Amino acid sequence: MADHPSSSIAPDLLAFRAQIDGLDRDLLALLNRRAALAQQVGELKKREGSVAFRPEREAQVIDGLKALNPGPLQADSVAPIWREIMSACRALETPTRVAYLGPAGTFSEEAALGFFGSSIVKVPCANFDEVLHATSAGAADFGVVPVENSSEGVVTRSLDLFLTTPLFIIGETSLYCRQNLLRRQNSLEAVVAVCAHPQALAQCHGWLSNHLPNVERRPVSSNAEGARLASLDPTLAGIAGERAASEFGLHIVAPAIQDDAHNRTRFAILAHPHQHPQPRASGHDCTSLVVSVTNRPGAVYDMLTPLKLHGVSMTRFESRPARSGQWEYYFYIDLQGHPDQPHVAAALSELRGVCAFFKLLGTYPIDVH
Repeated sequence: MADHPSSSIAPDLLAFRAQIDGLDRDLLALLNRRAALAQQVGELKKREGSVAFRPEREAQVIDGLKALNPGPLQADSVAPIWREIMSACRALETPTRVAYLGPAGTFSEEAALGFFGSSIVKVPCANFDEVLHATSAGAADFGVVPVENSSEGVVTRSLDLFLTTPLFIIGETSLYCRQNLLRRQNSLEAVVAVCAHPQALAQCHGWLSNHLPNVERRPVSSNAEGARLASLDPTLAGIAGERAASEFGLHIVAPAIQDDAHNRTRFAILAHPHQHPQPRASGHDCTSLVVSVTNRPGAVYDMLTPLKLHGVSMTRFESRPARSGQWEYYFYIDLQGHPDQPHVAAALSELRGVCAFFKLLGTYPIDVH
């Protein structure tokens, strides 16, 4: 008669496993107690008419837990664990609908899941315009769009859409974007075209020039769409992340082909002001705005002077043509701080006075860890 599988395991290991199993049961009981309290909070919020998701509150909870963490659990592991816990509890209060560039397997989907947790209702969209439309129209509670890449700079379509959308930014997240060449065959032979989002094609320009110099580079609406097309046609390859490879059953023919080894993309989280209040000050906040000034000598200097006078740090400054035919520009600015802080409020008030156009895009907590 064969021995039971556990009979060959060392007694110490069995004891440790028993302790872990006991702790897992305790954790499950505690998580359900937390979920029950979250349901009660949800009922109070419904009676008060307040929103279920407060990004500044969740950021403060995670920051507090990181500060208290005694180890050996790494501090960077605390945030994703608690985001999932809070996501599951939030789903008991109300479903959170999140729009992003689809289909399944995009970095935008990964950013949405990383920010909100996996207990959400996914609303994949065909393009950035549709993401903003779905969120503006109420088909989604939040929208997720990329705004900046560490190697290719700003995502111009997102910035252009910010000019006219009624939505505002309530959060941000950044994602390490590892680009892989995906294909039905595990080979570089007989590739006719590489399909990917234009940003991904640009991020992999050097690798493609060296390894597939004569192959067409075919822009499509998203990396996941490129992966989907590659799954249907053996002559095509896609550029996307591991999630897309798994989703469409493709081989990772060449991993990490992005030219910048530390390639990251920053995403903005958008909401409608009628549905979601501006986040309160968290202690480490960013305020984003877009402005323009009249085309005259010293105009940009006058625009920046209020920030210096009131000690407000500018962390990003980008320009985009106003398309007026007059060589005028819109300036996209990120400031350190929150309008609830007196020095930030004073700087914004003076800045508004010297600008021909002024729009506050949002103020939101940032991850400083």
